[in-house]
Amino acid sequence: MDKARLAAALLALVSSPALAQEPVPPGDGMIDQPCPAQQGLWFGHPYIKANDWAWLCRFRDANAAAEQTAPQVVFIGDSITEGWGRSDPAFFASGNANRGISGQTTPQMLLRFWQDVVALHPKAVHIMAGTNDVAGNTGPNRPEDFKNNLRAMVSLAKANGIAVIIASIPPADHLAWKPAMQPALRIAELNAWLKDFAQNNGLIYADYFAAMVDKGGAMNAALTKDGVHPTDPGYAVMRPVAEAAIQQALKKH
Repeated sequence: MDKARLAAALLALVSSPALAQEPVPPGDGMIDQPCPAQQGLWFGHPYIKANDWAWLCRFRDANAAAEQTAPQVVFIGDSITEGWGRSDPAFFASGNANRGISGQTTPQMLLRFWQDVVALHPKAVHIMAGTNDVAGNTGPNRPEDFKNNLRAMVSLAKANGIAVIIASIPPADHLAWKPAMQPALRIAELNAWLKDFAQNNGLIYADYFAAMVDKGGAMNAALTKDGVHPTDPGYAVMRPVAEAAIQQALKKH
């Protein structure tokens, strides 16, 4: 290939639509509009890892709309919460706002708790987290770190008159992305703490674990394909647990 053709080929490559759509920061330092277009981004995308660790931009537009009509309940969580919105959209079209982000851990949720929960002025918040903390998705951490992040989120909610629903961590005896781990015992230990924490602090405890676990500590195989994420039948089991918890929480509001 001669130099002219090589130059033309390189120009076509760098100007191709796929590369042209790769996001770049809209400015440097502290700016008024830090969010690029969110299409094509996901929690593990290099742009998110480098520029928006807690993915604060993920729900900026949705939050702006929600502030006009406050949701009744905000669900904050990880992929299990995010997937619930896809599996049962009707459940999140009647006053329940879904703010789940796949892959996230409690420190990331804590960073976005104000903008994704408090600023929306809901009557209640449903907090489901822990699977990715156990997996160490954002690095090694202690059980006490997980507990402190939950304490902080609950404190923010209660200080702003928001009733709190603490969800159990759903059962899992293996993690596909961390195959060497055996998480069942740690999940059971954290759930025991979550239940006590809820009871001792006047919170509502939504026990999905008890509704979905099999005799060996795994998620019932009829409710999941990968042992971690519920399928539609799994979310169908979870919904009445959530609805009962919401009714209790709203009585406290």
